[in-house]
Amino acid sequence: MKKIAVVLSGCGHRDGSEITESVSLLIGLHQAGAEVQCFAPDIQIPITNHINGEADGEKRSLLAEAARIARGQIKSLDKLHAKDFDAVVFPGGYGAAKNLSNWAEKGAQCEVNPDVKRVILEFHSASKPIGALCIAPVLVAKVLGDKKVTVTIGDDAATAAEIQKTGAIHEECPVDDYITDRESKVVTTPAYMYGNAKPNEVFTGIFGLAHEIVEWA
Repeated sequence: MKKIAVVLSGCGHRDGSEITESVSLLIGLHQAGAEVQCFAPDIQIPITNHINGEADGEKRSLLAEAARIARGQIKSLDKLHAKDFDAVVFPGGYGAAKNLSNWAEKGAQCEVNPDVKRVILEFHSASKPIGALCIAPVLVAKVLGDKKVTVTIGDDAATAAEIQKTGAIHEECPVDDYITDRESKVVTTPAYMYGNAKPNEVFTGIFGLAHEIVEWA
């Protein structure tokens, strides 16, 4: 049975992992026959009010927030090592650009969380597949840009331009499809980068990615 690691960035599209994307990914991976373990950095993050989109001044544990999606079955990201898994996948949501990196502020000039960077480099060095959904491909672009990795975030021109500043290549892709970089073993899908996408369209793209990752792992 293939073992797949999923790295969460909190809980909720504004300040963590997007829930529909994360659940779609977990269902897709399990349906493809994988064994899945969730991870998240053990850091404190500011919490957003999901009704008005404003910061509410409270800080919480990212790991504890992500545990909501993982139904409590989660480990600290520093325990994730490529030797123990066949592939790794990063769901999207603004948490990827805010908590796993500061891409939301700095774009291509951002810094990536040290453990996230280590994990991406470890899996890449071991020639094991890396998946990323929605905005999360920016993490892969930032860390592996010098390897000319190809990713997609759909057709958002501004984000695509920032991705290309990292050295990575951006390819346009519809919401219900995914892009595979066979040489770098990177699979990406736009998901809610298409803001008006329906959950079933998002699921279709993620489902395809999940099966590709498991088949390849």
